[in-house]
Amino acid sequence: MKKILVLLLFAAFFAVSCKKQEETKPAPGGPGPGTTPPPAVKLRFAIMPKALSIPVFNYAKIGAERQAKILGNVEIIWDAPDIADPLKQKEKLESLIAQRVDGIAISCTNSDLLTPTINKAMDLGIPVITWDSDAPKSKRIAFYGVNDVKSGEILGENLAKMLDGKGNIAIVTALGADNLENRLKGAKNALAKYPGIKILETFDCKDDVLVAKQIIETGTKKYSDLAGWVSVGGWPVFNENALDSVDTSKVKVVVFDTIPPAPQVMKKGKVNLLVGQKYFGWGSVPTKLLYDIVVNKKYPPSPVIDSGVDVVTPETVDAYIEKWKKLESGEITE
Repeated sequence: MKKILVLLLFAAFFAVSCKKQEETKPAPGGPGPGTTPPPAVKLRFAIMPKALSIPVFNYAKIGAERQAKILGNVEIIWDAPDIADPLKQKEKLESLIAQRVDGIAISCTNSDLLTPTINKAMDLGIPVITWDSDAPKSKRIAFYGVNDVKSGEILGENLAKMLDGKGNIAIVTALGADNLENRLKGAKNALAKYPGIKILETFDCKDDVLVAKQIIETGTKKYSDLAGWVSVGGWPVFNENALDSVDTSKVKVVVFDTIPPAPQVMKKGKVNLLVGQKYFGWGSVPTKLLYDIVVNKKYPPSPVIDSGVDVVTPETVDAYIEKWKKLESGEITE
């Protein structure tokens, strides 16, 4: 009887031991030795563009959701005001902080206004990454995006060369956002090197495609001797008809942003130069950064991560369209 009892106890111990080994064994395809397993609770990362109505940000959402799927244990909360409104964006950010999301990645409509709120999130232990438009005075961990001053310089320098260093021009921007202010600064710095070029007016389109279209129509009528347009955002190429009032056989147009329909607008001869960003990367890179910070306690080596730009001309637009198709399908990533 005693021998049977001992055998039963040994069998029970062996079964429990095997079960524990099975539970600690990595699942097929899961993390291997030396890697950090995903957290048990799903992480909630808030990715916030300036506005839901601005088409350029749709690709950031795709990038974020693709990256979340790869990571396997991340939920993307995509939230922003319907139209670009600094106060409403601040309210949205406050709400996400109150919900105690696990991380925030935001494109700032007005950096000075958002800085105290970003600092509040950081002080509460919620990591913040900025993308597209920075809040450099805040406690944010890192910024991912283009060097906007250099991007503006590319626009200004190329327009100046197209005009042989002389002519009257107008600029389209949206006041308040850190990224647009820096692009405007870069464009003006480059144009200032050419005394024969005069900036007649800098228009504020309030980050609205339809307002930009109206501005271009008004400016074209107001300044009959206009030789060029610089747009530090993609508003004139987010609508295929926004440049219809411009006689592009006489007037040169350079625009920042390359998302569709911009390449097709170029192929129709309505724009002479496009400078593009890493649109899908806006979502994927900050999502990965937040995951590394929260799960792996790994911080980016630099507070500024320069994504680089794509410069598209009529000669290279077809190649860019092919590249874009691969980015959309997920065949390649940024």
